[in-house]
Amino acid sequence: MASSVGLSLCGQVVVVRGGSRFLATSTASSDDDSLFTYDCSTAEKKSQENKGEDGPPVDQGSDTILASTFSTSGSYFALTDDSKRLILFRTKPWQCLSVRMVVRRCTALTFTASEEKVLVADKSGDVYSFSVLEPHGCGKLELGHLSMLLDVAVSPDDHFILTADRDEKIRVSWAAAPHSIEAFCLGHTEFVSRIFVVPDQPELLLSSSGDRTLRLWEYRSGRELHCCHLDTPQEPSEPWGDKRFAAARMVYWHRENCVALLGDGIPVVYIFQLDAPRRQLVYRQQLTFQHRVWDIAFEESQGLWVLQDCREDPLVLWGPVGGQWQSVPENAVLKKVSAHLRGNWAMLEGSAGMADSFSSLYKATFDNMSTYLKKKEERLQQQLEKKRRKDPPPGPNGQTKKMKSGAGP
Repeated sequence: MASSVGLSLCGQVVVVRGGSRFLATSTASSDDDSLFTYDCSTAEKKSQENKGEDGPPVDQGSDTILASTFSTSGSYFALTDDSKRLILFRTKPWQCLSVRMVVRRCTALTFTASEEKVLVADKSGDVYSFSVLEPHGCGKLELGHLSMLLDVAVSPDDHFILTADRDEKIRVSWAAAPHSIEAFCLGHTEFVSRIFVVPDQPELLLSSSGDRTLRLWEYRSGRELHCCHLDTPQEPSEPWGDKRFAAARMVYWHRENCVALLGDGIPVVYIFQLDAPRRQLVYRQQLTFQHRVWDIAFEESQGLWVLQDCREDPLVLWGPVGGQWQSVPENAVLKKVSAHLRGNWAMLEGSAGMADSFSSLYKATFDNMSTYLKKKEERLQQQLEKKRRKDPPPGPNGQTKKMKSGAGP
């Protein structure tokens, strides 16, 4: 599950998406003002036919981009949209390579480390693979869950496919034989919203959930190494003060071994440090913003880019200064990208009022015992009332009065 507004950084390329469109530009130099834009509403569509002779027409979708990602090297970029399409691009230079149909609307996608395939997870719980080397090839069903998939990842050696679902599970499957399950990572008590294999610690997995925890796993054994509970923002007067939330985005900064989590529907980013030798996560700081935060991404040489709902300052940069994370002055590259966003603000502003991505995924709870006890008490009161009406109160001498049937002598 992802917001229709997103930010992606890979190498010296940045992509910002909103609605059915995305724009891409270089971060190498502020002098390079080239801009690539793409609109999914102009892409090839499958011919719409009726499901049956008298059945309703197939849902055509809105063309909204649902998920997108770069390959490891940044040479490829892929996205899926609400019209059930997988669109593959080459980035050097930018070129659309193919438009392929998927079976169902997708929730997440990732490239294999070899960049030979794109793995696409969908709402029905299936993962399909699509060839990158043969960009017009059909998809192949790799594995399936019984519940909705929310994220998919691969190990750096491409040996394992990791999937996260709505039913609190993380499954680790062998890529060569996905029916063969290596392990389950169990411990979350709500849906697993995001998973991430740490690139420089390939045996470690990070996961976030609707139970407001960030967990560290040794995923091949399914062993939980550490669990951090995310505190609710400290401003109780704010509308999100007592709100439950999941991490809508989890990103990793290799240079500082930092993990950043963006709360879904709240303008808060949590910063953690990964202490790999001790196999634990160390809480560092909570960043709070005045505007809604759409997405975050780390730029390796600079720090954390934050895409927010503010036309004057759509992009802000944060980094560690003297041991504390704080906003740092806008550089020339950031100014250039911000100028592009202001010029294409209509692409973003339509998503400002969207509902939270994960709000409908929480388990519904029913307090049946309270309802039962309340009804039982009502029945007892009704029975007592009936008994009072049937049996008159006693007389002055403690005996119940009886009505005489006739006159006395």
